[in-house]
Amino acid sequence: MHPTRCMANSGGNMRHSERELRDRETITALLEKSFVGRIATVNQRGVPVIKPVHFVYWDRKVYIHSSPTGEKVRDIRRGSPICFEVDEPIAFVTAGENPCSANTYFRSIIIKGKAGWVRLGTKKLRILERLMEKYQPEKGYGKIAGDVLKKTAIIEIVVEEMTAKERLG
Repeated sequence: MHPTRCMANSGGNMRHSERELRDRETITALLEKSFVGRIATVNQRGVPVIKPVHFVYWDRKVYIHSSPTGEKVRDIRRGSPICFEVDEPIAFVTAGENPCSANTYFRSIIIKGKAGWVRLGTKKLRILERLMEKYQPEKGYGKIAGDVLKKTAIIEIVVEEMTAKERLG
């Protein structure tokens, strides 16, 4: 799969193809503005695990700030397949007479790819700076120290497949 294109319907499996979101600018904007992403891995018992994470989308990759230990780190080191998701709830549509007509308008993106580690100090520093710019745009924080770089893991997800959809009405 070519990671520079949105593969919104790779393989023809999207049940509601009319909800496919193809506009690259809209997709990129959602990835850039979402404050919480979710990474899914498969643990050593074969059980899917999903964790909310802070992240940045940069250079067509997802970068996640993490502790160097923990379940998701162990899963990734073991070679677990990964999936990453963001969504944007837009509106809740209340039901009338038929309670099954209640609905939600939304946009969502699911990424499948390979997870690895950013080890190069200069790249790691740049990603941590981007994270700070995203989560604290008003600035006011100190310089990122070398010991912080050593204690922090940065997970890099290379996008292999991206599914984006929206329901707006």
